[in-house]
Amino acid sequence: MEESAAIESAVATEKLLGSSATNIRRTLENTGSPIAAQSIAELIEGGRWTELNDRFYRSLAFGTGGVRGRTIGKVVTAAERGTPNDLGRPQYPCVGTNAMNYDSVARATQGLAQYLCQWFESEGRSDRPKIVIAHDPRFFSSDFTRLAAEIAARNGCDAAIFDGPRSTPELSFAVRYLRADAGVVVTASHNPPHDNGYKVYFSDGAQVVEPHASGIIAKVNAADTPAPNESHGAITTIGAEVDEAYMARLETLVLDPALVRAQGDLRIVFTPIHGTGGVIIKPMLKRLGFTFDVVVEQDGFDGRFPTVQSPNPENAEALKLAIELAKKREADLVIATDPDGDRMGVAVRSEKGEMKLLTGNQIGALMAYYRAKKLFEQGVLTPANAERGVIIKTFVTTDLLKAIAEKFGLRCIETLTGFKYIGAKLEKYERALAAEVKGDYRDLSEEETRRLRLAHSAYYIFGGEESYGYSGADFVRDKDANGAAIMFCEVAAHAKSLGLTIDGLLDQVYAEFGYYEEKNGALTFEGAEGAARIQRLLATYVQNPPNEMLGSKVTSIRNFENDTISDVEGDTIPREKMLIFELADQTRIAVRGSGTEPKIKYYLFAERRPPGREFTLAELAALKPEVEKKLAALWQWLQEDAHRRVAA
Repeated sequence: MEESAAIESAVATEKLLGSSATNIRRTLENTGSPIAAQSIAELIEGGRWTELNDRFYRSLAFGTGGVRGRTIGKVVTAAERGTPNDLGRPQYPCVGTNAMNYDSVARATQGLAQYLCQWFESEGRSDRPKIVIAHDPRFFSSDFTRLAAEIAARNGCDAAIFDGPRSTPELSFAVRYLRADAGVVVTASHNPPHDNGYKVYFSDGAQVVEPHASGIIAKVNAADTPAPNESHGAITTIGAEVDEAYMARLETLVLDPALVRAQGDLRIVFTPIHGTGGVIIKPMLKRLGFTFDVVVEQDGFDGRFPTVQSPNPENAEALKLAIELAKKREADLVIATDPDGDRMGVAVRSEKGEMKLLTGNQIGALMAYYRAKKLFEQGVLTPANAERGVIIKTFVTTDLLKAIAEKFGLRCIETLTGFKYIGAKLEKYERALAAEVKGDYRDLSEEETRRLRLAHSAYYIFGGEESYGYSGADFVRDKDANGAAIMFCEVAAHAKSLGLTIDGLLDQVYAEFGYYEEKNGALTFEGAEGAARIQRLLATYVQNPPNEMLGSKVTSIRNFENDTISDVEGDTIPREKMLIFELADQTRIAVRGSGTEPKIKYYLFAERRPPGREFTLAELAALKPEVEKKLAALWQWLQEDAHRRVAA
């Protein structure tokens, strides 16, 4: 009664949201967990209304890709803390309807399993659906994985789980390799240690898209505690066999093995930042003959990520130890991967001898350029079949990829942010080969599939997004830092063979294709109030769009939520809350809400085309500070404008 009165009083004084109060009451009525009841009581007694709002203002939404949220609260209750493990992890995950905990994992898995069983029934299949489940080394990841496997089995599905942490791209590969019907990876990618998540993949190995996405979401939202199917599934453990099959395919990403072997003096430093990257990348670099060192302090699995502020390989801070080791070893290159092994960051030794970070756009452009150039040199691509070759990028990724594709006579496909859209394109290209493939496409060698794709479908050369995600083949249907590490090391070997540093090679690309620079920014609004502010801010750009930005006229606006937009292949782009503003000075700005973090993101793009010839190095040197200054000023203007909009 005291708790109920305190809740009513907090709502009346606007300390507690009405939705939070509803979810708290529902949890107390339905939970059989003493941890939940004790935690809620402790937070109410302590007047922790902000924490209660953050935990309960909504039910953690299962979106088109899955769920992600805090698994450790900003305030850890005594009941949750229990007996911490050796790494200081609380005994129990965060209590709350907006938290990533056992309840959210159970609901998500039950909904997925029920959808698969219903789908099998509609297809007239009598066998059991199979789900492959992987996890990273985050807190509670292994616990959530085991729970997901048990829930899947109780709901009539077979479940295969790895014998330890594995990367997201290996999960994608495993779904295809094991002919599974769905996949799950328990991870929050590069988020802080207090977060975890749950991503869903379908039988093609890509993150789930329509129509299956809506069907799964409906089942998850309706999930309660129904009686399980009479057919109880089996749980099996997988490991080395899948690792070896995956590495055999990764080896085919190397276009010129002789070039790689010839550059024995190329020195590499690698760090998995306490994550899954070391499982595959270390043996692959050794197998391919690269000379490399590993950052020992970051080589073991550790959900605290204790040596970094954030395990995000795009941040300089996360690469600090690797760069220090690179200086000691006089290395040419630093490769870093995030906890679930889907993103890769890079630092290179510059022409001045200093270690410098490359942006996600620069990394992707170098790989796309090298792979297209090498495939033409090898005669795989020719003027006759070039139109079959495709490079895929997101709308918020550098247009340098588009310029490279155009000059080589390739198609450049643009998608929404999220590798699931690239995966959907790869599935489309595979389906186009149905009449040509005898047996299963997945059994064919890379050489055989390449021949078929060039003759009858589309040959995927490279795909990338500015957020440090890349892939170079269709045997994985998500971004793949394991594959990206191999591909970029080959780029470094190519530069070495020309007597160039990697940034020197990048300047050659700029000179030939044009100078492109990008700047990304974000405004963070956390918690229940923050989520509402993000939506209000996004709405103002639609209701009251700017006529000019920093003195440059807005010449066009693309509204991806309301406009019908098609790509160069004629496929309609799904609707999303994103706007792209084109300015008179050839600058463009994209604005969208993050799908995984409490942020509104801004992407700024500038380009300078060569004047009918290649830029000279002197011209490039003069352009760079000019464009950088322009983008910095534009970002400052956008921040000031955003704060005015929020305050209005």
